[in-house]
Amino acid sequence: MVGFLKTKCVFPILCLCVFFLPTLCFHAETFSFAGEVSFSFVVPQRKGEEVSRSLFDTERRVLAEIAPSPGEAVKENSSFILAANRTYRKDPLDGFKRYSGGWNISSIHYWASVGFTAAPLFAIAAAWFVIFGLTLFFAVCCYCCFPERRRGYPYSRTAYALSLFFLIVFTIAAIVGCVVLYNGQGEFHSSTTSTLNYVVGQANLTVSNLRNFSNYLAAAKTITVDQVFLPADDQKKIDTIQTKLNSTANDLEYQTKQNSDGIRKLLDSVRLELIIIAAVMLLLVFLGFLFSILGLQALVYILVIVGWLLVTGTVILCGVFLILNNATSDTCVAMDEWVMHPTAKTALDHILPCVDIATANESLYQSKKVTYQMVNVVNQVIMNISNQNFVPSLSLFYYNQSGPLMPTLCNPFTPDMMDRQCEAGEVDFDNATQVWQGYVCKVSSSGICSTVGRITPSIYTQMAAAVNVSYGLYHYGPFLVQLEDCSFVRDTFSTISKTKCPGLRKYSGWVYIGLVMVSAAVMVSLIFWVIYARERRHRKFSKLPYQIPQGRSPRKAP
Repeated sequence: MVGFLKTKCVFPILCLCVFFLPTLCFHAETFSFAGEVSFSFVVPQRKGEEVSRSLFDTERRVLAEIAPSPGEAVKENSSFILAANRTYRKDPLDGFKRYSGGWNISSIHYWASVGFTAAPLFAIAAAWFVIFGLTLFFAVCCYCCFPERRRGYPYSRTAYALSLFFLIVFTIAAIVGCVVLYNGQGEFHSSTTSTLNYVVGQANLTVSNLRNFSNYLAAAKTITVDQVFLPADDQKKIDTIQTKLNSTANDLEYQTKQNSDGIRKLLDSVRLELIIIAAVMLLLVFLGFLFSILGLQALVYILVIVGWLLVTGTVILCGVFLILNNATSDTCVAMDEWVMHPTAKTALDHILPCVDIATANESLYQSKKVTYQMVNVVNQVIMNISNQNFVPSLSLFYYNQSGPLMPTLCNPFTPDMMDRQCEAGEVDFDNATQVWQGYVCKVSSSGICSTVGRITPSIYTQMAAAVNVSYGLYHYGPFLVQLEDCSFVRDTFSTISKTKCPGLRKYSGWVYIGLVMVSAAVMVSLIFWVIYARERRHRKFSKLPYQIPQGRSPRKAP
């Protein structure tokens, strides 16, 4: 039963969140790109002379080495039990003591306590199956073994009228229950599908951002050695980072597709099963009522046997959806409390490997720092070389620069890593490469500008590569830090808790109520089918000439 509950009963939240969202979290080493890139710009020398000068060399250690460890960054966090009040239930595996471990999908005691909430319904299903089955068995035995008693019962107008009245009432109740069940399953399917689409969208957003950032890193490696070079160890580091990013993106994309396809099939199968149950029960009630009214006693008894089995299965399904409703509510409460207690140790820690806030902030700080330094690299080239009118004697920096001065690149951060607004005359990451194309000159075979311009195609390509990497760090760095410290997952959980959970709880409750109404109404209807058929038979026999069996005194019908 526990295995069934894990795979079937809690798919609205657990499958959608637990399957996908842990993959969105990064360990610190995956994000250790911020300080690993070292650029050196080469200014072309006349007449093929191979002289290079490093204007700026950005060397940083890996963030995993710089950032403080979780134990150093923060003190030991206190433990917090998720959904403690909701999950305080009896645990049949622990002597029916109250379970106090809170929401924890890895604990068999949690599942046992959730499953035990449906124990009364499972007991009702078992009692119904046994008692009504024995009743049918003895009724058939009496009918076959004592044929002379078939016409020996008096007819009661009151019993006949009441049986007909209750038959009509519970038939209507069963029809209403079928309508509630059908509408509930439709809304439930829409709600779970909406939640699934949201989580899949978040996963796809992550995949897209990871690949975009990987592409920005790859752009730096497309430059030839004589234009901008990276030390061999830094190139290996970029390769390692790209491998990790691409591997994570591919794994997440694969898991998203596999899990989403499986969950969609599960949702569709559950929807189809509920529709079939609603349709079959509605048909059963209609035919049972019709056959009872028409006096087709043999068909009524056949439907009673079929209904006996269907009601047993429907009551069991009521228990399953009660477990589903409780598990869904538990999960929604647990997600909401996890979002409100970001530093506490909870049962989600082993599922979502988040780093502490101090480590994540250090990662973001280093990302900003490298972005700031790389923008300075580009601006030093512009201000100290491109926008200077050197004389030909300064062959190291002279390549016949001329024309309007180039705008500098807007640095999004101040020296203390605070946000900075762009000033007039600066270009930002979005339009820098387009604007700078207007300042590129044509060069001769000796590498000197032969037309008006401030930069050669070689320097422009180097600057474009630096802008690409800077843009990647600036634009995607905060997002990757959100993955690292689980704030992205917390935002996702918060959205699900606020916008998706109310619908999931409401419509799973509708399905449960519909199943209860249908099973209860059909259960009672089966009894009144038999009672009404019996009273109708007695009424029919009371109108026929009655032959007194030998040795019996006559009885008058009322």
